[in-house]
Amino acid sequence: MFFNIPTIMTWARIVAIPLIVGVFYLPIEPASRNLMATVMFVVFAATDWLDGYLARKLNMVSSFGAFLDPVADKFLVCACVLVLVHLGRADVFVALIIIGREIAISALREWMAQIGAAKSVAVHMIGKLKTVVQMVAIPFLLFDGQLLGLIDTHVWGVWLIWIAAVMTVWSMVYYLQKALPEIRARAR
Repeated sequence: MFFNIPTIMTWARIVAIPLIVGVFYLPIEPASRNLMATVMFVVFAATDWLDGYLARKLNMVSSFGAFLDPVADKFLVCACVLVLVHLGRADVFVALIIIGREIAISALREWMAQIGAAKSVAVHMIGKLKTVVQMVAIPFLLFDGQLLGLIDTHVWGVWLIWIAAVMTVWSMVYYLQKALPEIRARAR
């Protein structure tokens, strides 16, 4: 279904992108911008889990929703990583790794689907874990301050985004290894 509750939640993640980016252009104090962007990201990122749960619970799973969900996640993550690079909170190398992997694996999955081998590059736990680390690192870097007076979110965010970058490469290597037999067979 094109429009049902889970799919609308997925669309909300895409609509959130200009809202989160736009926050940084508001004429308010930087700490307020950081807080607003962080809260928005956390709320919209939470819909990633919730839309899938509701789709299964309400029996509203659709092929369109299955297509749109990872696209929305990738758009949201990539847009926020670019904002973080622009703000000087994330290294451009991290952005290249994350965005490059998303493009490469999306293309690989499309090709594998065309040749009837989509199952060989189905989502794996390492990809899910990579996403979780990204989804924790990004709000830490968006907040960029002291959380509860105890946690320096910038320091933690930098460590986590680099861990996410390493996991991004690891997951890409995993998916490429899974696809390698098919790639070799088609190259002959």
